[in-house]
Amino acid sequence: MLTILSAAIAPALALLTFFYLKDRLEPEPLSMVLRTFLYGALLVFPIMFIQYALQAEGIGTHPIIYSFFTIGFLEEFFKWFIFLYTAFRHTEMDSVYDGIIYGVSISLGFAAVENVLYLFAHGVDYAFTRALFPVSSHALFGVLMGYYLGRAKFGSRHPRLRIIAAMLIPFLLHGFYDYILVVVQFHWIYIQVPFMIILWTIGLRKVRAATNHPIEKIQTTK
Repeated sequence: MLTILSAAIAPALALLTFFYLKDRLEPEPLSMVLRTFLYGALLVFPIMFIQYALQAEGIGTHPIIYSFFTIGFLEEFFKWFIFLYTAFRHTEMDSVYDGIIYGVSISLGFAAVENVLYLFAHGVDYAFTRALFPVSSHALFGVLMGYYLGRAKFGSRHPRLRIIAAMLIPFLLHGFYDYILVVVQFHWIYIQVPFMIILWTIGLRKVRAATNHPIEKIQTTK
């Protein structure tokens, strides 16, 4: 049991540490990062319940609807919603890169619990593949979500469009990721590897752009 828990949670914590340490200007309070990680972890259970209910009723069984709506939209919408009503309004979020930290934290909290449940069901032999693909992809969807929400809060003339993009782009990428798994099945790795390379390239470019964006302090009234 301890082996499975360690193998399931370690990749999420490693990726969270990687992105956290890239914040060289003003790292976020660990308490806030861990809190958003916990929010993401707790999201797994209501989302799984909704997904199970949809499948039990035979709703959304078509590969496109299943991949893009039942999986991609539901998961990214709830992560986006939690972000908007927690970290986005918090005064500690004072730069674009802070958005990436919180987006990654929420996403990896979700990925960690999802990974625990998967490895308990299928065995620790899948730990390496899960770390490379599902856990990493959740982190990168979080990077994109956090980047656009960070841009919505700082230095954007069209904040509402950025807020929409913060949900729309991860949702579409997540849907495509799962569509590959559903449709291609046994040969999914030949498409998924190039997709992940592209996703990492885009994600790291957003990280670089965010770290070059100036910190903007939020004025609060007492």
